[in-house]
Amino acid sequence: MNALPIISDLLKPGQEILVQIAKEPMAKKGARITSHIALPGRFLVFMPTVNHVGVSRKIDSDEERHRLKRILLSEKGDAAGGFIVRTAADGASEDELRSDLRFLINLWSDIKARSDSSKAPALIYHDLNLVERILRDQVTDTFSAIWVDTEAEYERVLRFLQRFQPSLIRRVKLYTKETPLFEQFGITDEINNALKSKVWLKSGGSIVINQTEALVAIDINTGKYVGKTARLEDTIVKTNLDAIPEIVRQIRLRDLGGIIVIDFIDMDDRKNRNRVMQALEDELKNDRAPSKVLHFNDFGLVAITRKRVKQSLERTLSVPCAVCTGTGMTKSPVTVCNEIYIEMRKMHKHLERADIMLRVHPEVVKQLKSSSGRWLIEMEEMAGKTILVKSDPSLQPEQFDIH
Repeated sequence: MNALPIISDLLKPGQEILVQIAKEPMAKKGARITSHIALPGRFLVFMPTVNHVGVSRKIDSDEERHRLKRILLSEKGDAAGGFIVRTAADGASEDELRSDLRFLINLWSDIKARSDSSKAPALIYHDLNLVERILRDQVTDTFSAIWVDTEAEYERVLRFLQRFQPSLIRRVKLYTKETPLFEQFGITDEINNALKSKVWLKSGGSIVINQTEALVAIDINTGKYVGKTARLEDTIVKTNLDAIPEIVRQIRLRDLGGIIVIDFIDMDDRKNRNRVMQALEDELKNDRAPSKVLHFNDFGLVAITRKRVKQSLERTLSVPCAVCTGTGMTKSPVTVCNEIYIEMRKMHKHLERADIMLRVHPEVVKQLKSSSGRWLIEMEEMAGKTILVKSDPSLQPEQFDIH
């Protein structure tokens, strides 16, 4: 058995190589790069460094899979490189596939030519802009309209669709109302809701989503939903099933990835557990990101692994709280009073003034003066000095100042 080569045998300092960003930087992890280039088109992904030809697993029909692969192999001929047929190619014509294939091969030729004539480090090629990527990867014939709110972008969208999806050109509409586009279609509210941990279900139950460094935890609660039958199991199953479409929708909307653990309300009947699991798997079929579901364990937990390529919506639109530093918790006023007491023990002998000024957050003031000022009495007895308390709203809840 041959040992794998070490990286220093394959790469040398100063050597120029062509690489692609496969995954953007996330948290403290740097970008992931690869020398196996993948160029996405409308229907195909071209991989010039391999010879594999495959079809997306989300195209279920064996007949359609064979048709697409046959067209691709025929058009590719002896040309080097491999292809993956994307889910969007389901039902695509031979002409559309040929056009996509030729476009990607020509694009690769341009990239190679630019690479040969450039000196590292250099940006050789970048993907389409955000709007063009959405049109290429997301928009299909099932969309009734494409609204654009600037004339320049409107013209750009028309030019792009003329090249890639002429059938959709008549659905592009210029938005001219005063109300912002995102507000008109409720997108602003959806984004704001997607940054909250609790999401209400139509039935009256709720789901709670918490992101951590290692995983995402999703909890389901019946809330005010009491069910329509006397059987508790029926109420639980109904809540679990109602939660599934919203959970998958939130996973997609928030772009949650890595390990996702769902804590379903515990069900006694194995048939009900299987029913909920099947509903989850069926709903995930509508998700473009690859995922795997690990079945129920004895505690009612289901784990999903979902491919993560970029930051989640929360990480993209938010920064860690300066007060709690991302934990979601701050020390209670009682805990802060304890810390003040300990600090006072260490400092009081070194303070030369006849009285001590204590500057604290207003909530801590309330705690210090509760129970007839027990905290202040004990600290004054210990220090042998009068303690003057100043309430300062500009302080963070955990901060205090003794002088």
